[in-house]
Amino acid sequence: MENFAPVYGTGPLLGIAAGAIALLLFLIIRFKVHAFIALVMVSVITALAAGIPVDQVVPTLLDGFGGTLANVALLVGLGVMIGRMLELTGGAAVLAGALIKLFGEKRAPLALGVASLIFGFPIFFDVGLIVMLPIVFSVARRVGGSLLMYALPTAGAFAVMHAFVPPHPGPVTAAVEIGADMGMTLLVGTLLAVPTWYLASYLFGLWAGKRWELPVPDDIMGDGEVKHESPPRLLTVLSVLVLPMLLIFGNTGVSTAVETGSVSGGALWAQLLMMLGEAPIALLITVLYAMLVLSAGRFTRQRVEEIVGGALGPVCGLILITGAGGMFGGVLQSSGIGEALADTLDDTGMPVMLAAFVIALALRVAQGSATVAITTAAGLIAPAVQVADGLSSLDLALIVIAIACGATALSHVNDSGFWLVGRFLKMDVKTTLKTWTVMETLIGFIGFGLAFGIHLVL
Repeated sequence: MENFAPVYGTGPLLGIAAGAIALLLFLIIRFKVHAFIALVMVSVITALAAGIPVDQVVPTLLDGFGGTLANVALLVGLGVMIGRMLELTGGAAVLAGALIKLFGEKRAPLALGVASLIFGFPIFFDVGLIVMLPIVFSVARRVGGSLLMYALPTAGAFAVMHAFVPPHPGPVTAAVEIGADMGMTLLVGTLLAVPTWYLASYLFGLWAGKRWELPVPDDIMGDGEVKHESPPRLLTVLSVLVLPMLLIFGNTGVSTAVETGSVSGGALWAQLLMMLGEAPIALLITVLYAMLVLSAGRFTRQRVEEIVGGALGPVCGLILITGAGGMFGGVLQSSGIGEALADTLDDTGMPVMLAAFVIALALRVAQGSATVAITTAAGLIAPAVQVADGLSSLDLALIVIAIACGATALSHVNDSGFWLVGRFLKMDVKTTLKTWTVMETLIGFIGFGLAFGIHLVL
């Protein structure tokens, strides 16, 4: 919205922001209002309270909603199509089996975790966990020891990738809101995901497995064996997973070369590589490739269409919540609330990255949804990012990771992931708090520590 001057000063605007967040949490927690509806309602109320003209309220809402979905919906939609094709063909079992053979059964927790890191690039947390658990149960029965030694590194790998790496909705939404380059976010998120997982998930999983003896459930997913009539070859699975990353990294590399003057920005080949490496185009190419190589000899064209179409249904709600979060963020920026928060942070001297982490963490603890925490925190911090001096493309990507880390830590009873893991592993609430909650908190704080450390050094 152009030519709108804030009606109120910094104090009242921050009061409106605090009231809006309190109302959002109250609707979600107390009245169990769906997050999408709650975000839309609060966006309207906040716009009116902040003095946005009545005839400009709806255009402001639509601008924020559409601007976010223009990027998020494409990436999330294409990403889940790739994941669904890999899931149904047995790609996870092939990858896990190859890595267990490579590392040896004595290092099965490491092999399962690495397989989940790789497979977690296009697969959402809950889907990936459900697909990998039969493999985890089978290996745990064969090798022996507490189930936690195998399950926590696996679940942690999917959690880290879901939080740190596009095309997952959290990092995509945060990158869109603060204007971070998607390729740089993918590169930084991938590089930070590995040490974060190793420290917070793998090593903790080994320690937890020695401390708590958790047997493999007998009544979940049958005998734990995964059988596919015609699974894809390992190289085929790896090619599907690596292709989009190579295309996106190519875009980042060429863009950097153009910015430094090493390559002419007018060169046709450079423009073509940058276009092919744009995240939506890279994922579109990968979807077409996956449909071709994974369906050969397995599925008819009609079945492939049903698979990729059916993949969209479960994520529609998530996409709408993300768009509504962008709507709320648009209202915060247009009304001047975001700028007021930016000025306040500047006065206090708190680094933008630390503020982003703290805000996301507070929202995560209060209402449980990582998606709501990320979208709200990104909308609040975006104006501060825009006015901050000297933030490079790397810094913006690190701020995205900081937001995602805050929205990951301290998962507890108001988080669906808490109950998903506890239910499948047959843990009571107390044990889930000691294992899953601690691991998620380690992921959030270690990931933020690494990101903030890089920010300070570079």
